[in-house]
This record gives sequence, structure tokens and C-alpha cells, in this order.
Amino acid sequence: MSRSMAVKAVFRGAHLRRGVVVAIVVGTALNLINQPEALFGTATVVWWKVLMTYCVPFLVASYGAYSALRNNPA
Repeated sequence: MSRSMAVKAVFRGAHLRRGVVVAIVVGTALNLINQPEALFGTATVVWWKVLMTYCVPFLVASYGAYSALRNNPA
């Protein structure tokens, strides 16, 4: 699959849904681990960390899908 077709495939349909689900599940778990005082206590939530904690798993899942599609000869 060409590079542009692989990128388009990653950001729609099943691959996009999988990336979003991975981001929600992994991002939530990491936020609970990294900022429990802010989420359940008195500390201040660091919003850029929350955002990045969801973005990183999404990007990793998306890159994995892209790599699989790009290396697939069909």
C-alpha cells in the first residue's frame, strides 16, 4: 500500500476507532497513575499532561496501524 493510502486508512474507519479506544483506555489508566492527587485530592490538574497522556497512546496506535498497512504488499 502506498504511503498516502496508508495514512488515509489510518485516520478513518476501524483504524481510527481502534486508536481512539486505545487512547481512552490507556490514557485514563496513565492519568490515574500519574495524577491521582489532582484527580482525587487537592492538587491542581496539569491539563497539558492530561492532553498529552491521551495523545501519546493514540499516536502510538496510529503509527502501529500505519506501519502494518505500509508494509502490507496488498
